Formats: sequence, structure tokens, C-alpha cells
Amino acid sequence: MTENDRADDLEQIRQLKYRYLRTLDTKEWEEFADCFVPDATADYAGLAFPDRDALVEFMRANLGPDMVTMHHCHHPEIEVDGDTATGRWYLHDQVISAELRFRLEGAAFYEDRYVRTPVGWRVSHTGYQRTFEATYQLDDMPGFTLKTPG
Repeated sequence: MTENDRADDLEQIRQLKYRYLRTLDTKEWEEFADCFVPDATADYAGLAFPDRDALVEFMRANLGPDMVTMHHCHHPEIEVDGDTATGRWYLHDQVISAELRFRLEGAAFYEDRYVRTPVGWRVSHTGYQRTFEATYQLDDMPGFTLKTPG
């Protein structure tokens, strides 16, 4: 593998992770599903999924239109080994539900596995362990307002 090949693989994996985050936050479920191989697994601090379909269905059912999410990942540590790779990412996220009058903010370290497919890199496993999670009741924040484009 040349240095250019390695750099290209790293960039493709970064783009895949960014697409995963964007489609999760914009609720583009078909494009979100396309980030994974069909037998991909996930484990978000104990909330585990045996395959892509179960993961996507859970997200679709639980992150409805009233749920606003923000996921930022940075500081990637990516190792490529032929047609597989691993990645560690630092996550900062927020979940806000005006309907439930609830806000969550947290941080975690993602541990991902990737596989090269005929259509490019895809996630074969994703998950994280939290470093912290803070929850707030919006009723305790009298000045809080939430504006969304919808």
C-alpha cells in the first residue's frame, strides 16, 4: 500500500463517519443505513443492536421529528489493515426534546470497525463508552428556547 493509498483510505473513513453523523442528525434513514454493512453491530454504552436493520429501526422510531440531535466527532485515531480498519473518535452530543421537556448532553469515545466493500468503506461495528452524561429538565431552564427550521 502506498502512502497515497493510505491517505485515501483514511479520508474515505473520515467521510464515512461524518456522513453517519450528518444522516443521524438529519434523520435521513436510508442514507444512514447505507453507512453500514447489513450484519453490522452496534453498542452504545449497553444499548446494543445485532444488525443494521435493528439499529436503523430503533433510531427511526426513537428520534422522531420532535427530537433534535447534535453529534460532533473529532480527534480520529484510525488504523487501516488491508480491507479492514479501526477507528476511535471523541464524541460530543446533545439530544433535545421540547415535547418531553428534556435535554441530554454528553461525551464518549467511539470504537468503530470498518470493512472495505465494492462500494467503499462501511461500518461493521460502532459503539461508545460514555465519559459523562448530563441531563436537564427544560422546565428548570426558564429562559430556554428552541428554534428549528421545521
